[in-house]
Amino acid sequence: EKKKGEAELMRVAQDLRALINTANAPIFGIDKEGLVNEWNNKAAEITEYTKEEVIGRKLVGDFITSEYKAAVKKVLDDALKGKEAANFEFPLF
Repeated sequence: EKKKGEAELMRVAQDLRALINTANAPIFGIDKEGLVNEWNNKAAEITEYTKEEVIGRKLVGDFITSEYKAAVKKVLDDALKGKEAANFEFPLF
């Protein structure tokens, strides 16, 4: 029963990974330090940065233009605390 549950968990994780990677919108993730830990194919296509180039780097410090850094940092900090921000757009470079 435990093995069956673990196998199902692995299948769901793989399905979610495929969904994120093939989404028609850029999807990225950060850890509590603000380091990129997820970067899907659409994010790579739009920014021209590969996943390998961004993983482990500071999203705000390395990829957000100076005029948006404070606002983006606040939204991301709030998100990490569980606060929702609807339709927040910002440029990546």
